[in-house]
Amino acid sequence: MSVVSGGAVKEPSPRLARPQRWGDAVRPPRTEKRNAPAQVASGGVEAAPIRLTRRGRIVLIALIAALSLVVLWLGTRAAVTASTSRSVEGLPSVTVQEGDTLWGIAVQTGEDGDPAVVVREIMDLNGLPDPLIRPGTTLYLPGDGPGQ
Repeated sequence: MSVVSGGAVKEPSPRLARPQRWGDAVRPPRTEKRNAPAQVASGGVEAAPIRLTRRGRIVLIALIAALSLVVLWLGTRAAVTASTSRSVEGLPSVTVQEGDTLWGIAVQTGEDGDPAVVVREIMDLNGLPDPLIRPGTTLYLPGDGPGQ
């Protein structure tokens, strides 16, 4: 209550209440002074906690998610680069001629077994995304096959 000039007593106006929404902070009533620092058991001064608004929490979560995606993307690129950077020193090579195919080159290597496995090894060793090869390209062959 407050006294207004003329001796009339004026009741404090009630705070305009709005319905509570999801994400609104529910705070307990304060018992200490607003500007007084909280005391720690050891006698030191504790820093005030960081308070984030709803928008701040959304932005923080979005930044963490974006950072995580960037780290995952860079990790996969590093793994692909590491797996395709195999040393080709000392491996036999062949220069692709007109009409050559990876299947034909795999059969010519003379290895026993399925030529499809050798085709996959040639593609991995040379970093080929598909089995299409062009004349004049130098391909490295796995193992100790014949070279040209």
